[in-house]
Amino acid sequence: MPKMESLKRVLVIGSGPIIIGQAAEFDYSGTQALRALREEGIFTILINSNPATIMTDKEMADKVYMEPLTPEFVKKIIIKERPDAVLPTLGGQTGLNLALTLAQEGFFEKEGVQLLGVNLETIEKAEDREQFKQLMKEIGEPVPDSKTVNNIEQAQEFKNEVGLPLIIRPAFTLGGTGGGIANTEEEFTTIVKSGLSNSPITQCLLEKSIAGFKEIEYEVVRDRNDNCIIVCNMENFDPVGVHTGDSIVVAPAQTLSDRDHQMLRDASLKMIRALKIEGGCNVQLALDPHSFQYYVIEVNPRVSRSSALASKATGYPIAQVATKIAIGYTMDEIINPITETTYACFEPALDYVVLKIPRWPFDKFHSADRSLGTQMKATGEVMAIGRSFEEAVLKSVRGLEIKRDHLTLENDADISTDMLIAKITKPTDERLFEISELLRRGISALEIHSLTKIDLWFLHKLQNIIDYEKLINKDNCGREFLLKLKELGFADSFISKRMEMTELDFREMRKKLDIKAVFQTVDTCAAEFESSTPYFY
Repeated sequence: MPKMESLKRVLVIGSGPIIIGQAAEFDYSGTQALRALREEGIFTILINSNPATIMTDKEMADKVYMEPLTPEFVKKIIIKERPDAVLPTLGGQTGLNLALTLAQEGFFEKEGVQLLGVNLETIEKAEDREQFKQLMKEIGEPVPDSKTVNNIEQAQEFKNEVGLPLIIRPAFTLGGTGGGIANTEEEFTTIVKSGLSNSPITQCLLEKSIAGFKEIEYEVVRDRNDNCIIVCNMENFDPVGVHTGDSIVVAPAQTLSDRDHQMLRDASLKMIRALKIEGGCNVQLALDPHSFQYYVIEVNPRVSRSSALASKATGYPIAQVATKIAIGYTMDEIINPITETTYACFEPALDYVVLKIPRWPFDKFHSADRSLGTQMKATGEVMAIGRSFEEAVLKSVRGLEIKRDHLTLENDADISTDMLIAKITKPTDERLFEISELLRRGISALEIHSLTKIDLWFLHKLQNIIDYEKLINKDNCGREFLLKLKELGFADSFISKRMEMTELDFREMRKKLDIKAVFQTVDTCAAEFESSTPYFY
């Protein structure tokens, strides 16, 4: 199906300032969208209030408006520029909320402006917690026991029915702003009031807590012919209870059985079809690690922060493909720009492990509350690619720019084992390093699992790093052992310190043993087809 010939001018809504829950990932997506539209000869108009972005460079769009992202300014620009359509799905929650407001007012209909990639009904069904819950029941997808509330009295009624703990999820907010897990009466009252005040429609979903379940995400793309593909699936290192933006995330999922994966994949495809989304969509699910019971957490009917991660992890340009779909193309008509030989309907194949670790600002804000929950606190993230989980995690740690080259804890000698055990029961930005230190001190992976509910597979991988770390000394410098260390992602700086030599001397020794870096490709097809523009890791 060719593009809609009626589209001559399209307004793209950006995501605005870089804030927690909505950062530079949307600059990446918005830039892809503008390029895709201009490739098709469409006149592009951009509104974005943030000058510190690539998308607002004058060569990216035909017209750039650096104005506040409010309904009033969007209206003025539409009246002045007379676009045929608006693309709101690349600007995060800000873009979606603006589109919802103007659509509900009837402004788009009055001005003859079409919404691309999503419609009013879809936004309401996905973002309004009560409508989403009803849709899931209609299509037979399980959701936790929950109730949508608009005031504290309704919230108290539900709490009295099901008891604590409860998860509070405000509607239409960024990064779970205002929400959290309430374990006590005091926390319950505080979080519900915060959630209601932060929600633009004064609405919260109260959910029976499923903290401890595995949290899994699927990036799904659909076109108007109902073709759907899974671009990438991702698994959180932390179980449900920590916002996915604050959790370590690995792609593809490592601990799912094939039956688990197929079950959650089918559920994700069913949801995007029920919502009739044309473009990209992010589905979040919770899976009981001891059974096949799962629950739907939420669906983002737009390109999300996770979509940028999935794009970079797979090489599949989700935002570019979603934009082409929004203007009328189907996936079997869109050439994959990485291979230039396959089409966008081919699901990417990964022959490597991708790991994302969030970057928190606590090194700058020392008095801030470092605890992690359903409200996102990270201000950025790093991504690393390796041939194993161990290599990816150690690369990620070095990329955080926190002056650490390994899974080591600052001032570890000053912290008792009992204190560390108490600390890991409440997630913070240091939990990965605290767990590693406990493994180093001989606390078993099984005991740590019982305290944190982190999957044993991840803990055994960390144990593997610790086991090899203990073998490093100046007498153990054979080629086979050093090669294994490098394959596991150990840094020259860390190994050389353990071997009591300078980093430069170790590097020279390594090169003489013919242990050198190699480069692999990210090409969306695991080298099955020749690729024109892969990137390397």
